[in-house]
Amino acid sequence: MSAPSSPLPRVLALGPPRLTAGFDEAARLDRRAHLAVHGSVPRWSEDELVRLAEAVALRGRGGAGFPFARKLRAVGRAAHRRGVRPVVVVNGCEGEPACRKDEVLIERAPHLVLDGALLAAEALGARTLAVGVTRPGTEASAREALAERGLSERRGRAVRARVVRLPERMVSGESSALLRAIAGGPALPPGRRERSAEQGLGGLPTLLSNTETFAQLALAARLGPDRYATTGAPDEPGTVLLTVSGAVPETCVVEAPGGVALPYVLDLCRAVPAPQGVLVGGYHGGWLDAPTAAAAHLSRASLAACGASLGAGAVLPLPGDTCPLGETVRVAHWLAAESAGQCGPCRLGLPSLAGALAAVVAGGGRGALEVVREAAGAVRGRGACGHPDGAARFVLSALAAFTDDLAAHVLGSGCGRPTAGLLPLPGMAGRAPDGGRAERLAVDWTLCEGHGLCEGLLPELVRIGGDGYPVLADAGVPGHLRERARRAVRRCPALALRLDQDRNRDRDR
Repeated sequence: MSAPSSPLPRVLALGPPRLTAGFDEAARLDRRAHLAVHGSVPRWSEDELVRLAEAVALRGRGGAGFPFARKLRAVGRAAHRRGVRPVVVVNGCEGEPACRKDEVLIERAPHLVLDGALLAAEALGARTLAVGVTRPGTEASAREALAERGLSERRGRAVRARVVRLPERMVSGESSALLRAIAGGPALPPGRRERSAEQGLGGLPTLLSNTETFAQLALAARLGPDRYATTGAPDEPGTVLLTVSGAVPETCVVEAPGGVALPYVLDLCRAVPAPQGVLVGGYHGGWLDAPTAAAAHLSRASLAACGASLGAGAVLPLPGDTCPLGETVRVAHWLAAESAGQCGPCRLGLPSLAGALAAVVAGGGRGALEVVREAAGAVRGRGACGHPDGAARFVLSALAAFTDDLAAHVLGSGCGRPTAGLLPLPGMAGRAPDGGRAERLAVDWTLCEGHGLCEGLLPELVRIGGDGYPVLADAGVPGHLRERARRAVRRCPALALRLDQDRNRDRDR
């Protein structure tokens, strides 16, 4: 049975809507409504499409920001050199709870996404299109959109298209994990890194890009570079989709001109005044302190100067009445649990990183702070994907942004503020993403004898502290770890470990 879908976020626009055009008229733009709003998309050759993507400075909107024209050209050259037809893959797997924009696009404007993907497929001569998703609502909308176009996996079609549902995990959105899952394997990164433009799905050159990227391509093809550039910054024309959560009354997806001032976006979403910091780029992104956030623009150049990047477009302001390091600890534990569990430095290193930061918040002193820095350095560049690098970047940015709080925890008795749990994590309404009840590990300290078996069975959520007794992650048990958690409970020699219903105070995302 599928898990119930979360309500879609409210959609706002700064300036005339483009990607979100027609949203005020319909909850979902079917094929007919889509054509009424956007019109038909013209045909472009491969060279023309490359030049268009270059002219509008189109980059991937899934996190890495890779130039789309270079990716398109690389796939075309590889296919021509080998004499094969390439594959086009739409990455709609938003495994991070702070990101909802691609979910909104696929559920409300699926044909705009398909326009871009099919435009690229025709230009490249591709005959296979795959759409990867993780949520039930996006799967249903994508399947319906393919049916509205008469597309399917049946032989004899000009393009054979299908939708593949992956587990709702952060690692599912990693490109190699997505390709592996579409091919019928597990949704996990392989042990080697290969360029999908050369060796992608089925060993064929594969154009894999994010949902919003293909939608932007479809808009640019309709408007042309000059009209496309009538909004946004000169070096970053067009609009960008943002997911704004955290210290706001409700999660919002905002379409804004490229290079817009960050405070304008926060004001539009009625964020708390004068936030103590803003997280940009999501849980693989970085924190901006209050003065930096007040002067920042949502452009590559502006954020790079701040030591950050927009990533997948998540923006999370944080109010002044919660402990920022405590908030970071919660997410760090979740990131550790989201590890694919294949690489030792990631499977063991990320829990150590989260535990070390928790020790800092608990008053572990300078020694604990040094352990955080060592743990972050130990995991960077040592995984099969970018997950450990992103997690380390997130943690280290908190140390740089919240120096006063860090000093209070390291040198004194703490900042004196509780952790309110404002950063969205799965299971916040008491139900896990797979539909099961959200659970959390607990220990009966009157029974625990410090055997340490639980750490070996479940290092993502349990570590042994300096006193020889378990320290539990401040996080619920994710679905993919639930069976191992139950095994750890059954094997506890003292019967001290248990699973309780997660009754945390967090809000639903």
